[in-house]
Amino acid sequence: MNRRIPNRPAARTNLGHYGHGTEAHWYEPRNLSEAERSVFREMAKKSSEAKRRALSGICISPVHAINFPRLKPELLMPQLKRNGLRCLSLFSGGGGLDMGFDRAGFDHVASYEILTAAGQTLSANRPHWKVFSGDIGNVSNVDWRSYSESVDVIHGGPPCQPFSSAGRQLGHKDERNLFPEFIRAVLEIKPTVFLAENVRALANNKFKGFVQEFILKPLSQEYRILTFNLGASSFGVPQVRTRVFFLGLRKDKPLNYNPPEPTHYYDHSGTGHRDKPSLLRLMEASSLERCMGAREALGLPDIGFDALAPTIRSGLTGPRHTTSILSSVSALKRWHQLQIWPNGVAKGRQEASKFVPDNEHFRLSVPDCALLQGFPASWCFSGAVYLAIGQIGNSVAPPVAYHLALSILKAFCSSA
Repeated sequence: MNRRIPNRPAARTNLGHYGHGTEAHWYEPRNLSEAERSVFREMAKKSSEAKRRALSGICISPVHAINFPRLKPELLMPQLKRNGLRCLSLFSGGGGLDMGFDRAGFDHVASYEILTAAGQTLSANRPHWKVFSGDIGNVSNVDWRSYSESVDVIHGGPPCQPFSSAGRQLGHKDERNLFPEFIRAVLEIKPTVFLAENVRALANNKFKGFVQEFILKPLSQEYRILTFNLGASSFGVPQVRTRVFFLGLRKDKPLNYNPPEPTHYYDHSGTGHRDKPSLLRLMEASSLERCMGAREALGLPDIGFDALAPTIRSGLTGPRHTTSILSSVSALKRWHQLQIWPNGVAKGRQEASKFVPDNEHFRLSVPDCALLQGFPASWCFSGAVYLAIGQIGNSVAPPVAYHLALSILKAFCSSA
C-alpha cells in the first residue's frame, strides 16, 4: 500500500536540521545572517528567562484568572451517523479536515502527513485510524493505485507556503509546491469527489496561470471543478480566516453540488468599523446564528470591545520556528484592541496565567488557539508549543470542514 515509486525522489527529511518532528521540507526556514541569528538568539534567551521567573513565581502575580471558554466547537458540528462514504486524507496536519468529515459521518480510510508530531496528534485522538507519518507519510513515496476501489473522497491541503506571503509566493518555482502530488493521487485513485484547500492568495491573479496549468488542466478532462472561498466566521469560528477550495466531481457521476451556505454571521457593530453585508445577507441574518467574538469565545471579561480574532499564523512558517501566531501589523493592532497577547503562546492555560506580558494583556495558550480555530477541547495536539500552534495554524477550521463534508454528502444523496 505504501510502495516507493520508482524514479520519484523522496522529499528531504533532514531530521538533524529541523529536529523534533519538523522534518517536512516545506517548513524550511529562510537563511538568516549571523547578525539576525544573534538578535533572535538574544530575544529567545530573554524570553526563556522571563518565562522561567514567571513560572517560578518570581515575577508579578497573575492579573488574569484562568479562563473557561464559552464557545463549544463540538456544537457547531454535531456527530452524525455513518453514511458509508470513504475518505482518504492527504497533508492531514493537525486533523481539521479529518475531524470535520469524521463528525459528518464519513469513514476514515487513511491519513498521510510527513510531520511526525501531526501524525502523533492524529493517532492520539483517533487510535483506530490508519495514520502514516514521517517518511511513510511522504505522499511523494506512495503508489496510490491500491486505493482505487476503496475511496469515495480525497481531501487535503497541500502546503500553502508557495502561495502565502510568509512563504514568499514563489508558486510552481517553490520546491514545497506539492499540488502535483495531490493531483497524482486523484488521477491514480479516481475518487468520485476531491477537495483541495489553500490560502486565499492562490485565487489571486498572480497565480491564475498556475491554477490553470497545474490544477485545472490536468484534472478537467475527468472532473468538473468548482472554485470558491469560505470564511471561518460564516460557520461559527471566531476568526478572520478565508480559504480557497477546489472541489472536483467526476464527470461520469451524476452529482449536483452546491457549496455550503453560511450558518452564522458576525455583528461588527462593536469593533469600531461598519459591517456592509449584502441585501441578501441582511434578509438571511434572522435565520443565521450569531458568531461569537474572540473574547466572548475564550470566556474573557467584557471590556466594551470584541472582534473576530485575526488569522492565526502557523508557528512553522517564516524565518524561524516561533510560538507567535501574529500574522501582520494590522493583526497586531487588532490583538492590542482585544487586549490579547499573540506572541509567546503558552502550553496550557495555567502557564499562560502565570506568565504575564509586559502590557498585562491576556496571554494565549495552545488550547485557546485551538478553540479560536474551531477545535473542541477534547482534541489535543502533540509536540512542543511551536509544533502544536503550527498544526493549528495550518489546519482547516473543523466546522468549515464539517459543512464542506455535509455539502458533499448532499451531492451524493442527490444522485441516489
